Amino acid sequence: MGTDKIMYKILTLNNISVAGLERLPRDSYEVASEIAHPDAVLVRSFKMHDMDVPETVRAIGRAGAGTNNIPIQAMSERGIVVFNAPGANANAVKELVVAGMLIAARNIGQAWSYAQGLSGDDATIHSQVEKGKKQFVGFELPGRTLGVIGLGAIGVQVANAAHALGMNVVGFDPTITVQRAWQLEAEVEQAVSVDDLLSKVDFVTVHVPLMEETKHLINAQRIKLMRKNAVILNFARDGIVDDDAVCAAMDEGRLYAYVCDFPTNQLKEHPRVIALPHIGASTGEAEDNCAVMVANQVRDYLENGNVRNSVNFPEINLPRAGGYRIAIVNSNVPNMVGQISTDLAQEGLNITDLLNKSRGDIAVTLLDVDQEPSQATLDLIQNIDGVLSVRSL
Repeated sequence: MGTDKIMYKILTLNNISVAGLERLPRDSYEVASEIAHPDAVLVRSFKMHDMDVPETVRAIGRAGAGTNNIPIQAMSERGIVVFNAPGANANAVKELVVAGMLIAARNIGQAWSYAQGLSGDDATIHSQVEKGKKQFVGFELPGRTLGVIGLGAIGVQVANAAHALGMNVVGFDPTITVQRAWQLEAEVEQAVSVDDLLSKVDFVTVHVPLMEETKHLINAQRIKLMRKNAVILNFARDGIVDDDAVCAAMDEGRLYAYVCDFPTNQLKEHPRVIALPHIGASTGEAEDNCAVMVANQVRDYLENGNVRNSVNFPEINLPRAGGYRIAIVNSNVPNMVGQISTDLAQEGLNITDLLNKSRGDIAVTLLDVDQEPSQATLDLIQNIDGVLSVRSL
């Protein structure tokens, strides 16, 4: 394998699951929370926007799905790939959404609070229980309708779980992938819009990223479209649901409950809100799954140049068949591959395999050549206008 670098250096900005770190062999990876000249960064929730990311960094791996804590545009401009781990925490979030529906439907939060406040001897408490339980009469899930906005890895699992519980399910996702569509239960009804979905449901759960288009996706106007005594669940991102509008609708007796993962002073004080401390993906299994997935992706990129589950780079996979590989990140402009091929030919290198993929302004080119490229060859390619990085693997 033609490379001057025997050890890859990985900087960790948070505690990363051992299950993930074990995917980075100690004979070729040095991993530490303080390390000079790292080749890659592994991160969970650390906010990187104000961080001075070292010049040597080629990849950032987020051990989770959301990447709001990473300056994606700035990394793209530097030719740094950003990976995430979509779906690795899907089961954990799905289970909490199902629990949230049950907690809301059976008034479990309010009933628990009532029971905690009882006093007296056991006979007195028993008497209070029998008198007070009628105020916590709830309803059952079978036959009720759940709306799922966003049918990615999590949304599909939530939809299928609700269907298995005997619920009717309506989904909306204009960008659903073929892979996710195949995984979805056939009985899940397709809504034509968010408004169409909201008009049909008793519960709605959101599983979309927070962007300008999704901020306050559930707002006062849309709540008016919902059935009386509907329940809203938000285990995606703070800001997708308008808290003021939800609280006002519950005060008016229009909404039954709001279950979310993002407490505020306003929400935690409201009697019809169950606000949990952002525990949607907080299981040992989810943390392991996220770390394993992102470590594998970072390793494959550093060693082979392949890209899988990136939020800013194109998906690219060129199997290794021996020889020497050159991995190039460049601006997505015309004749880039032509210029690279010309430089390699001038240096006497024959291309045995080549793959070029692009996404937006970024392109990745992987080339296998018959001889080990010299530093002079790599410098020649690096000097092509638009080339962001060149590596010999």
